[in-house]
Amino acid sequence: METKSWKEIKNDVYGIKGTDRRDELERDFESFKIGLLLRKAREDKHLTQSELAELVDRKREYISRIENNGSNMTLKTLFDIVEKGLGGKVNISIEL
Repeated sequence: METKSWKEIKNDVYGIKGTDRRDELERDFESFKIGLLLRKAREDKHLTQSELAELVDRKREYISRIENNGSNMTLKTLFDIVEKGLGGKVNISIEL
């Protein structure tokens, strides 16, 4: 039995980088990572989802959705959560 790397599996199942399906997978994964980073930051600040939601004038359910998925979040919301809610700073980079 041949062992495949994670990269080979992604290429086989989702196509190579630059294809629509693969690019969608990569975007979804980045959104998921943002949600995990926000959850960790909230927990490090010893805040509940409800407390964070109150700080940024959102509902707890919205914070939960972002932490579990990260998608469909505007940049304004990201900045509000990080800066107003968590007292942090957002750094964004673009790769070409």
